[in-house]
Amino acid sequence: MTKFGWLSPVAGHAGSDFQPIVMYQEEHILPKALPHFDSLWIADHFYGFDSEKTEGFLEAWVTLTWLAARFPDVMLCHHVLGHGYRNPALTAKMASTLQVLSGNRFVLGIGGGWREDEYESYGYDFPSTATRLRQLEEVVQICRLMWTEAHPTFDGTYFQIDDAAATPRPDVVPPICIGSSGEQIGLPIVGRQADIWNGSLRGGDESWLRMRDIVHSAASDAGRDPADIECSVTVAGELPDSDAASEQWVERLTHLHDLGVEHFVMDFGHPLDVEPALRFVEQVIAPINGD
Repeated sequence: MTKFGWLSPVAGHAGSDFQPIVMYQEEHILPKALPHFDSLWIADHFYGFDSEKTEGFLEAWVTLTWLAARFPDVMLCHHVLGHGYRNPALTAKMASTLQVLSGNRFVLGIGGGWREDEYESYGYDFPSTATRLRQLEEVVQICRLMWTEAHPTFDGTYFQIDDAAATPRPDVVPPICIGSSGEQIGLPIVGRQADIWNGSLRGGDESWLRMRDIVHSAASDAGRDPADIECSVTVAGELPDSDAASEQWVERLTHLHDLGVEHFVMDFGHPLDVEPALRFVEQVIAPINGD
């Protein structure tokens, strides 16, 4: 069955009267719409994208934890964490805590990070892309050690831990979703380490298939079954307001499913009414899943 995720914007801008959109959606949209979706996603940034920094932007971990308490029946994932914003051991500890508190509904969505100005504003180092990606692989390794071992120790090129216990350890190890499109380093890491790949549709079908094949090849080289890596993409667009608009969504997403996409992370922006979301559920999700 094809999975559908809901990406709820933590930004607040002029179009939302500078209220973070997720706060509006938590009250007006998600209570009725979210029961029909498989996952809920929150972006990880510290401020918006306007030059004056007047747009609000809620912190990702706190927001997702708040939503975990409000909506107890949906998987939870960041879209995606910049690993450099948090110490690797702290990331592992926060993830294990949320996994325990949420009843095993947390997915660690993580990536190499890209927003240099944000790193510099908050005083974080911003090494080269290649270095950030190689660091990412060590972060993933540290997380899995801390989730599964009583006395985890790791001595890597970039990070070290020494008996960094993360109790209570989760009964279910959180799946790891890696967001990456880098063909030389990032995608091979996905193939070696990820349970879910959040890929990019930029470049069209041929680009997507090439990236998917790199992921699969790297998985096979690492002794993994490529089929064990769930392929997801983020799809932006407006909710349908007519039968014809719904049919366009069905055609678009069916085509992507035929290319191997198994999990759609839907970014609908700032809908003001829940009815178009329910139309999407009835006229798009249901026929795609044969309901």
